[in-house]
Amino acid sequence: MSDADAPRQLGSLLTGTEAKDIADRLADGETLTTALKVVAVGQRAEVRRLLEAVSDGPGAAPRQILVLRAIEGARAHPTALTPLWTMPGHLAQSGPLTTSVPRLVDSARHAITCSTFNFQRSSALWTSLRTAAQQHGVALRVYMDTRAADGSGQDWSPSTTEVAAHLAPAEVWRTKEFDGEYVRNHAKFLAIDHRLLLVTSANLSWSAENNNVEFGVLIDNPNLTEAVERELREAEGALYERV
Repeated sequence: MSDADAPRQLGSLLTGTEAKDIADRLADGETLTTALKVVAVGQRAEVRRLLEAVSDGPGAAPRQILVLRAIEGARAHPTALTPLWTMPGHLAQSGPLTTSVPRLVDSARHAITCSTFNFQRSSALWTSLRTAAQQHGVALRVYMDTRAADGSGQDWSPSTTEVAAHLAPAEVWRTKEFDGEYVRNHAKFLAIDHRLLLVTSANLSWSAENNNVEFGVLIDNPNLTEAVERELREAEGALYERV
């Protein structure tokens, strides 16, 4: 590996947030092993190998920090915030409406992560997410609450297995028992192309998208979006099971 290859590979592997967190920890005198805890388990060995390649040997943290700061700066992205409202009669005066979210899903080109309490067939996203899942090159990952979906007994609220079948070939993850009790998944967000993050109070239902008073924020920040997605991926084995 040439001297230029390792920094280049690190830049493609790390998010800006990861690079910043590792650099901060190294600057505070922590070991590389401890600093790498901010990186997903499956990537730590490769990140370590690349960081060791950019160093001049033992005690070379300053050079590693410089490379990490450069990655942090290169991956920096100004945060843009947009409010999304639902109000009866479309009375909201600022920002787009929650009903615009299906268009956001339709714009995805690489990946969608969706976390919700449950689905209702009346939701516009019930159709949009299926279309996205079947689009070549778009990876869809869904997290949902087992008891809310499988315990409703209502036709308008599909079970976790029905959601998995409807959204195939997407990965659908449902909550499981932790410390003797079922975990409740009440995190409601959409992540689009590892860049756009919609955090919302709205459930995936027609009423939430049209009649309720609901509020959400659309955040354009790849570092934050990637960090949120990574957090749930890290929790999959303990809190979720794949349908």
